This record gives sequence, C-alpha cells and structure tokens, in this order.
Amino acid sequence: MIFEWQAEEASLTRTFLKHHGISRRLLSRIKFHGGQILVNGVEQNVRHPLNIGDKVTVMLPSEGKQEIIEAIDLPINILFEDDHYIAVNKPAGYTSIPSQYNPQGSMANILKAYYQRQDYENQVIHVVTRLDRDTSGVMLFAKHAFAHGLIDQQMQKQGLEKTYLALADHHVKEGDHGFIDDPIARSPRSIVERRVHESGQDALTEFWLDQEIGDVKVYRVQLHTGRTHQIRVHFAFHGAPLIGDDLYGGSLAYPIQRQALHCQSLKFRHHFTGELIEIKAPVPDDISSWLPL
Repeated sequence: MIFEWQAEEASLTRTFLKHHGISRRLLSRIKFHGGQILVNGVEQNVRHPLNIGDKVTVMLPSEGKQEIIEAIDLPINILFEDDHYIAVNKPAGYTSIPSQYNPQGSMANILKAYYQRQDYENQVIHVVTRLDRDTSGVMLFAKHAFAHGLIDQQMQKQGLEKTYLALADHHVKEGDHGFIDDPIARSPRSIVERRVHESGQDALTEFWLDQEIGDVKVYRVQLHTGRTHQIRVHFAFHGAPLIGDDLYGGSLAYPIQRQALHCQSLKFRHHFTGELIEIKAPVPDDISSWLPL
C-alpha cells in the first residue's frame, strides 16, 4: 500500500511522517519488513532533511495472512468497506475476538474467512471497536496497521461517535436526557461482572429518552468512554437495568433472550479521504419482531 504527501515546510523526514500519523512502530516495520520511504523518488532514511515541495512516498510492507486467528466460514453482513476500514453488523451471540473460553465463532474469525474469500493481501485482523457477546450492531475494523493507528488516535480524542439503542422498563433516575458519570470497576465476586465503585476507571454515558412504547422505554445512548459493560452497569445503577440483562437485574418478561442493547450507528472522520463517515445497522429481528420501532 502506497501513500504520498508533499512537504509544506522544511523538516526531517521523521518529523514529517510523525505529523502524518506514522508511528515509531510502523517506521520499524517499514525499515525491517520490506517497506520503503522515498523522497522525490529516491529511497531515503528518516534522518533525511526535507525541503518545501518535496514529494514523500511511503510504501507499507505487506502484513501477510496472520495464522494466529483461525478462519471460520460463516455469513457476514458488511455495512461499509473501502481500502482502509470495514464495518460489520455483529449479531448477538458472537464475541468480538477469540478468547480462552471461546476460541472460535468470534467476529474476528468470521472476518478472517471473508478476507480469505476476497484473497486480500493483508489478512491481519485489526479490531477498532468491540461489542459484548450479546450486544448487536456496528463493529469497526481497520484493514491495515496505519489505518488502525490513526483511528485509535481519533478515538483517544473522542473523535469517534457510537450511538446505541437501549431498552428498559424503568426510567433512568436522572430524567429524559443527561449524563451518567460514575467510575466502573470489576466486581469482587466475578471476573465478568462490573460495578460502579470509586476504585474504578472514569466512565461517562450520555442518554436520551426517545420514546415509550407501553412499558418499554426506548433510550438513545452515546458513550464518551469505552468501559466494559458501561451502558449496562450505568443504567442498572441508575434504576433502569436493560431488558433481558439477567447479569444486572433486567426484566426477563419480554421476548428477547439477551440484553436489549444494539449499536445503531458509528461516525468518524476518515483520515484518508476527509469524509465524515456514518455507518448504521438496522434494528435486529429479536427486537423489531415485538417492538414497533
């Protein structure tokens, strides 16, 4: 993969590339794994001085096929794809990545099989956003390390916006719109469960009550941090555990076999094109079959 820029001021090549998001780790891969840095068509190292108007070309090395993640050939719903990013609609019941207890059947395994079917040169799986096993919706991957590094930087600056649909049968105590700003920590009684506790990491959740359908309260939720189980823990702590969420006290009286949580949309500024990308996932059947949204 090739990227080209033009120098607008004098600097060292290293400084110029850092400004364009090339990390030290990626520079090392370029140096030792078959990549190249060209200035006006001539190969140079990162200490080369640039003048205004110089053309800088970076040729990234192939990432290869990565044998660590096994390919599992299952259907996949692609919501967005270009040379740099791919977003899928994750069904409930699949983990985001393989784990000790679930080495197969994750979205990473399924995406790997898709890459193989497409015969892509780069088949390394770069997970950008994760979802709990029983949360459905938009999940974003990067298709190469450079794209992954850039979107990670954007996430750290809160430049990636994720919006969820969350269903409860109680109101959040704070009203129809507000922020839940409570730290989240591991529960001492479980390696899975989380809780609000002063020893935890900062966690900020914004919510809006969009509509009420019978006893069901339909919330739109935006995460401003990305803690494990954040929406589930915050809603339960503030009086509105999600429907179907038996881990945090949600009602099991509705026809859904999981927590009623769906990542509806994801929005970010595409570093390579400058476009504002918004990716949406339709409401899944296990919610739409009983709730007219």
